[in-house]
Formats: sequence, structure tokens, C-alpha cells
Amino acid sequence: MEQEEIKPPQDTIEEVPSAEAPLVDGEEELAEEISTLSEQVVDLAQEGGNFLLSLTQTWRLYQVGIIIALAVVSWGLGRMLDPKLEDWLRGREGWSKRRLRFALQLRRRASMIIFVILTWITMTIMREVTWPSRSYLIGLACTIALAWVAVGIASFVVENRALRRLIKWGLWIYVTLFYLGAIDEVSGVLNNLALSVGDMRLSLLDVIRAVVITGALFAIARMFSRTSAEQIQKNEDISPSMQVLVVKFLQMVLYGAAFFIGLKAVGVDLTGLAVLSGAIGVGLGFGLQKVVSNLVSGVIILLDKSIKPGDVISLGETFGWIQQLGARYVSVVTRDGREYLIPNEDLITGQVVNWSHTNAFVRLDIFFGTAYANDPHLVRKIAIEAATSVDRVLSFRPPVCHIVGFGDSSVDYILRFWIDDPTGGLTNIRGNVYLALWDAFKDNGIDIPFPQREVRLLSDGAIGEGGTEVGEAGATPGRSIAD
Repeated sequence: MEQEEIKPPQDTIEEVPSAEAPLVDGEEELAEEISTLSEQVVDLAQEGGNFLLSLTQTWRLYQVGIIIALAVVSWGLGRMLDPKLEDWLRGREGWSKRRLRFALQLRRRASMIIFVILTWITMTIMREVTWPSRSYLIGLACTIALAWVAVGIASFVVENRALRRLIKWGLWIYVTLFYLGAIDEVSGVLNNLALSVGDMRLSLLDVIRAVVITGALFAIARMFSRTSAEQIQKNEDISPSMQVLVVKFLQMVLYGAAFFIGLKAVGVDLTGLAVLSGAIGVGLGFGLQKVVSNLVSGVIILLDKSIKPGDVISLGETFGWIQQLGARYVSVVTRDGREYLIPNEDLITGQVVNWSHTNAFVRLDIFFGTAYANDPHLVRKIAIEAATSVDRVLSFRPPVCHIVGFGDSSVDYILRFWIDDPTGGLTNIRGNVYLALWDAFKDNGIDIPFPQREVRLLSDGAIGEGGTEVGEAGATPGRSIAD
């Protein structure tokens, strides 16, 4: 008989779970990024420490001392030259604004320019008499100082102060790290300082790059828009309203392109902005109706050319000339120097008197009266001659004078005359014509009557007809006052 093979019993071994739970994918990535960041920071600190330690060498200490001495000498020479440079700049009154700004930038950086010159001369001499390595730090300081001067002078093209400082400091830090050879290490550290939201990863390096690139693009867009605006405004073939429209459209295109190009340059996906822009547009339509209405009204005003800079308008009690057409409002300056900012919607929906829409001719009317004893034919002739003698009154559109009624104490007239410069004011020309009428009537014996009253004082208890007590008598035109 075959015997069955007997196998020894095997013990069942159960796997005991480890005390530490396995890390999920997100936690593993975070831990790996933190480890990499710490290693990069340690490496960067070690390189910085090694560089500082290398400065303790004999020849490098000499170079550090020479750099400090040259910096002190340059500062002193700059302080000595500053008053002379200021006096010299004050005598350049005929220079353009841009040229003066460039000269001012050179004056502010006179000490740094002197330092660059002195370090370059020192480095050249030392390389002739000793080893090139013994002037390495001096050459590095000269290169970095020259880059700082170039960045500072080039930044004068940016007129916005905050934007200019942002670009200037960003470029200063970049060129310093570049010439020190630490740009890759610092970039790696900044790139690992990131915030991840879903599929999007935003690092500190991306933020800095976006700010610097967008700021530079905005500065370039501002420079191009200003130059283009000056050229457009010099073109007399384009109407003033169309000039404003073209300039605004050009600014919108340039600034929009700078914004989107800056976002694209740092790797931002612009396809996601389409839905966001649609949502923002709907929100603007409902929540900012007045703002959108003023913007659209401003475009309509520019297109239909109903008003333009320099026109004289009246809107309610506001009378003045248009100083500027804005995207949201129109600036109107009155004769007393007040500047009213009128919303564009009011100019579209309200009644506006444009004194110089199709032409600048304006007819003005003044009223006066003369005594019944004066010949009306002579009065009309004298009034027309007086109005014609005023400077701003047009002679090819001669004044006219008409009788408009017979009043209680005078014959009433209307005098009409024309002017073609309403921007010069209306009240002052009326006053000049009235003054000319006064002088002409005085020279020709024409009387200007005025209402008079006769007052009779009666004794106490005097009773008039009808049994009423008599006090003051009624008005009697043309009689003098009696005691």
C-alpha cells in the first residue's frame, strides 16, 4: 500500500500593519518639495558662506579695502559736484522736458558714475602690474555698479513713480545676482516656494516674473501711447473728437496687449479667462449700469462729434468750454475757473446748448429804454453805431435795433449783435456794449428814464373822497419827488 505523504502543519502568519500609514501622492510631493527646498537653501547658504570666507584672503581683503576707499572718494566728489551740477541744470531753460529729466538722472547718479570710472581705472592699472586674479573683486564691483547706473538711467522713460521703482529694483536685484553667479540657485529656491491649487501651481518666482514683465510692458505701452498721441494731436486733418477717440482706442489696445502678453509670458493659461471675463461682463452690466452707460455715452459722443474739446456749451446753469473728453465724464471749465465733471450720460440724454457746434457765430440781445421825448429813429441809429464800435462785435454781420414796446416811462428797444468768439465770454461783451450805449447816449443827449414816485404829506385827519383817510399817493411816472 502506498502511504500518503504527511506534511507538517504550517502556521498561518498574519501581516501586522505598520505603525506609520503610507503617504498619499499629494503628501509625498509636498514632502519631496520641502526636502528639495531645504537642500537648495542649505547649498545657497554654503555658497554664500564660502564667498564671504574667501574675502578673508590677503589679496581679497586688499581689494575690499580699495573698493571701500573708492566708494568714499566717489561719494565725496559727488557731494562737491552736486551744487555745480544743479546750477548748470537751472541754466538749461530751453531744453525739453525729456532732456532735462535725463540730465537730472545723471546728476543724481554722479557719485556712482565717478565710482565706475575710478574702479575701472584702478582695475586697468592693477592688471598691468599684477595678476588678473588680484583685481577680480574690483572688476566685479565695477561691472555691477555700471549695470546699476545703466538700469537707473534707463528707468527714466517710465513716468509712473511706483512702476519705475518696481522695475528699477527688480532689475537691480537681477543684475546683481547674475554677475555674482547666483541667479540659478536663487531661482531654484523661489521656484520651490509655490502654492498648488488643483492643476495650477503658482510659485514666488512666477509672481516676481509676472510683476516685472507686466510692469515693463506697461511702461513700454505707456511710452508708445504717449508718443502716438502727440503725433495724432499734431495732425490737423483729424478732428479733435476723432483724435480723442483714436488715442483712447490705442491706449486700450496697448494696455490690454501688455496685460495679456505679461500673463502669457509667465505661463498663465488664458483660455480659462474667457469664462471669467464673460461672468465679469454680466456682473458689470447689472451692477455698474451707470458706469457702463457713461462709457458707452462717451464713445457715442466721440463718434457723432456733437461736442469736442474747445466747444462752448451750456448745461443747466453751467456755462463754459470743454477742457477734456474722458471715458466717464466731460471736463467743463467755467469763466470763474471752476471745473465741472459732467457725466457723459447727461450730455446724451439732456438738453445741451453748444455755442460752437457747427460754427462759432453767436447772436446776443440786450434791452434798454429811452425817454418819450427822444426821437426813436435817432436812438436806433446811435445804438447801432455804439455797438459797432465795440471790438468783438462783428461788422460783416451788422447790429440791428428794434422797438419792442411802449412802457410806462420809456420806449423799449432791443439791440442785437453778433460775435464769433464765445470762448472769450458773453457777460463781458454785453457789459462793453452797454457801456458804449451809455457814452453814446450821454454825448447825444439821449435820456434813459427811471421810475419815480411822488409822495404828498397831508395833515392829520385829512379825509379824501369816499370817507377814507389819505396817506401816501400812488406812483406818478415822470414826476420828481416832492417833500
